[in-house]
Amino acid sequence: MRIISGYARGLRLKSPQGQAIRPTSDRAREALFNIIDHRIQDALVLDLFAGTGAFGIEALSRGARQSTFVDNSPNAIILIKKNLQLFQKTLPNRIVSHSLPQPASVIKYDLRRESFFINNAWKSTTPFFDLIFLDPPYEKGLSLQTLTFLDKSDFLTESGLLIAEERSEVELPDSLSTLTMVDRRKYGDTGFWFYRKHNH
Repeated sequence: MRIISGYARGLRLKSPQGQAIRPTSDRAREALFNIIDHRIQDALVLDLFAGTGAFGIEALSRGARQSTFVDNSPNAIILIKKNLQLFQKTLPNRIVSHSLPQPASVIKYDLRRESFFINNAWKSTTPFFDLIFLDPPYEKGLSLQTLTFLDKSDFLTESGLLIAEERSEVELPDSLSTLTMVDRRKYGDTGFWFYRKHNH
């Protein structure tokens, strides 16, 4: 697993052992970032069910202003922090000169609980997010549940984009209370659903 483009292009990230964490394939991630590349510069990024942190780190490599990583697995938290250390060693000057004091933050939280999306204390100093990536374990019902939580939250900017990853055969809603699906892509077993706020 590697960083595909940007400042840290080619950087090899640490991968999980076993099946508890399922990283998105490089091919599918590259296809996704080709679609959203124009949105990344200076973006505030939220990586939910972050796993290895590959999505948020790829965004930082391509010029995102900040990435916030959230996962409940202790192994995932360790992996994310190790991969961020690898990233920081590649880009020490960019990290220390960044306009934000912490261009990356890692939060351990059970995203099956709606309290994360209701209680904004953890992000009191963080504006709304321009890009949200949601990649829960496949076929557990967590993608729809978390989409519903996000739909009721104020996490996404008015012009922001929310991307949900699931097994490509799964059906996710075309529309929720505040969100509308604007695109859907399939790459083998991987599917991406793109949501924006209504009227944007």
